[in-house]
Amino acid sequence: MQYNILGVFLMILMLLYFKLADRYNIIDKPNQRSSHTEITLRGGGIIFWFSALIYFLQNIQTNYFFFTGITLVSLVSFWDDIQSLSNKIRMSVQFLAITLIFFDIGVFNAVPLLGIISAYILAIGLINAYNFMDGINGITGLYTLVVMGTLLYINEEIQLFTESSFIKYAMMASLVFLFFNYRKRAKCFAGDVGSIAIAFWVIYLVLKLILRTDSLIWLLFLAVYGVDAICTIIHRLYLKQNIFEAHRLHLYQILSNECKIQHRLVAAYYAVAQIMVSVLVIWLYQKVHDVVLFVIIVLPLIALYTLKFYLLNKNKLKTNI
Repeated sequence: MQYNILGVFLMILMLLYFKLADRYNIIDKPNQRSSHTEITLRGGGIIFWFSALIYFLQNIQTNYFFFTGITLVSLVSFWDDIQSLSNKIRMSVQFLAITLIFFDIGVFNAVPLLGIISAYILAIGLINAYNFMDGINGITGLYTLVVMGTLLYINEEIQLFTESSFIKYAMMASLVFLFFNYRKRAKCFAGDVGSIAIAFWVIYLVLKLILRTDSLIWLLFLAVYGVDAICTIIHRLYLKQNIFEAHRLHLYQILSNECKIQHRLVAAYYAVAQIMVSVLVIWLYQKVHDVVLFVIIVLPLIALYTLKFYLLNKNKLKTNI
């Protein structure tokens, strides 16, 4: 009953936001780098911040560091959706927000200096990778449902590391967002405010789980996104491109734009791939060494990513003909 009420309330908040976005012209105009072709409302991912707000109001004494952090990154990201900000401002705010959750989960007391530096790089990198991967209908919502659903299973069946309701609030926000986004003609896009906010939520939970179990394998719950994002960055650096500028070189973009596969189907491919990875991680947890598990998961994903180059060459040959 609680989550039914939450879902209805989030749905109402989303509809109210649509009126606001329409009135103030908060829209996404497609360009030659876009994977969509129609003007669409931007910033629908603000629903994740609304869900975090509702949870915070019910858990003020234990949730203020996380909520302050997600509010900071959501605010600057929403501002960036409306009027572009410099990378220095966005990265500085993300650094501050990450510092808050590090205090909250005890990173500074549990991890040596080199580990803390690595944790900052990892957290900020994953947040922005999540944002890079938000480019077609349904991909952010479906992938988030898979990640959060997996974390919920771990929390309830393997290792308790947070309140289950905290994860379920993120999942409800994802479902409401998908109702408007997982369509042939999406009603709204997540915008930076959505992808950054939910990425912050995911990173917070994954870091808590890592500290609780003293194992890094839970990073593999983000393996599909991570491999695509990192490999694409390496590819763009090889091409001497600015990695912060819009582009169409992610594997999901090649599948959508060059191969003309429906956005919703490509998004489903990514979600299913991450489900398979997560199931394998859970099955092999404590059965093989962490390094071996990373190799078992990451190498096949890299091999799958290289399919992109075959598709690009194939499309180039068709164009020349």
